[in-house]
Amino acid sequence: MKTIAIAGTFDTKGEEYLYIKRIAEELGLGTLMIHTGVFEPAFIPDVSNREVAYAAGKDIEELAARKDRALATELLSQGLEKLIPQLYKQGKFDGIISFGGTGGTSLVAPAMRALPIGVPKVLVSTVASGNTAPYVGISDIIMIPSVVDVAGLNSISTAIFTNAIFAMAGMLKFEHTHIPEKKPLVAATMFGVTTPCVTAARKYLEERGYEVLVFHATGIGGQSMEALIEAGFIEGVLDLTTTEWADEIIGGVLNAGPHRLEAAGRKRIPQVVSVGALDMCNFGPADTVPEKFKDHTFYQHNPTVTLMRTTVAENEQIGRKLAEKLNMAEESTVLMLPLRGISAIDVEGQPFYGPEKDRMLFDTLRQHVDRTRVEVIEMDCAINDPAFAEAAALKLIELMHAHRSPE
Repeated sequence: MKTIAIAGTFDTKGEEYLYIKRIAEELGLGTLMIHTGVFEPAFIPDVSNREVAYAAGKDIEELAARKDRALATELLSQGLEKLIPQLYKQGKFDGIISFGGTGGTSLVAPAMRALPIGVPKVLVSTVASGNTAPYVGISDIIMIPSVVDVAGLNSISTAIFTNAIFAMAGMLKFEHTHIPEKKPLVAATMFGVTTPCVTAARKYLEERGYEVLVFHATGIGGQSMEALIEAGFIEGVLDLTTTEWADEIIGGVLNAGPHRLEAAGRKRIPQVVSVGALDMCNFGPADTVPEKFKDHTFYQHNPTVTLMRTTVAENEQIGRKLAEKLNMAEESTVLMLPLRGISAIDVEGQPFYGPEKDRMLFDTLRQHVDRTRVEVIEMDCAINDPAFAEAAALKLIELMHAHRSPE
């Protein structure tokens, strides 16, 4: 029998969670009821809030006595984040589900994120229709809008709750029998304007026995890739689209944070890096672009995405930062520069064509990259030329072969 962990505040939402438990059991699922509330639950759970608090090194009675909901939520969340992975490793459950508002969502989400990718995770939440990045992060949590608050049983809430349990039951009961052949995993970064390059490079690698995971360089994509590299899943990195650094430095909306382009170097994973789409910074609709950028060149990618051309000065900043990150690598790192354009719209005749701007980026990298750590390859072509894609893929294969069998 598959078991579903049901985590929530059984002190304030006891009726709702008993309903969820009953539906799960009617579907043939076992349940592991985990109480995350501060006070006494409406029914006896399998895992008490005392155990959750203890995992964070706290006493639940002391938390209750302080009557500080924010503090209690934070500490119980910390305890749950430690306890849930332990229970999963012990085989206590196969998937996890929770229901809540902002507090309940914030409390349970970190614990779900701590579970391995592939473990079913369903979170019914009042904030599921908004910005879910703070809750999902780089995990595979499935968030379902609750439509109404998780407060009582009514015709709307019961329909949502039931669908959520059905979804979990489906994920737990149906198993695929096809097990893909294990191949060396390569991570690649792509943007719409570098798609031809990365698609060709991916095909080249796949034809030679590699599995390629493509990450959309939209901030969360870069973060996800860095996390998988850090976790040891990736054997080679084709980081041809480093555009997230433009957003990080200039202030766009698709930044991946200050630690982008660090994991491969730190883990000594072979990496081929390029400057794909660093000609642009990303914003939402045109009216959301800050006034301070009014003198820049813009391109309306679609009604909700506005691209802004990077300037000479900004490209110097970006080049310095890329060099700094690349110089952190100990070995197996190559920087490839496509001298005739770094995106589909940064070639002659296209709206972001700017040789002097690209030249500043290239010159800054030439000046600041440590050639004792990083090999620099320059090609007289645009990034989306087939020759560049093939050269990048071939170089990564060479690095991976050398890494696996050093002379």
